[in-house]
Amino acid sequence: MIFGIMYSVYNNLKKMKKIFSLIAVITGFIVFTAMQTENKPEFKFEKETHDFGKVPAGKPVSVDFIFTNTGDAPLIISNIESTCGCTVPKFTTKPVLKGEKGIITVTFNAAAVQAGFTKAVTIKSNARTPSKMLYIKGEVVPAGN
Repeated sequence: MIFGIMYSVYNNLKKMKKIFSLIAVITGFIVFTAMQTENKPEFKFEKETHDFGKVPAGKPVSVDFIFTNTGDAPLIISNIESTCGCTVPKFTTKPVLKGEKGIITVTFNAAAVQAGFTKAVTIKSNARTPSKMLYIKGEVVPAGN
């Protein structure tokens, strides 16, 4: 009889240990997830696409993409890549503090080929969304038109 009671208590303790372990894992996951979203910077762009319209061949054109850091920590842009050498992005390397604005300037140098174009630049940063894309588009026309 005593062994039966001890065995029953032992089994109940094993079940409770499993339940406690499961609760601990779930709680840890929730806390870890919450920590990942806290104190992160975030981009909010005034616009993410710019249409240059008709661009004379051989004439560089530029646009400023203005953004605000709407997150809770300084925003640091580590790199910006373009889809081709005809598109050159410039950006500030200093951190953009919470609530402050930053500028990414994208210059497109229209080649001699007359055609429509769509180019992208990819921003790499420490934001909640670490990779962000901006687009420029237009149509290259003969110079003088």
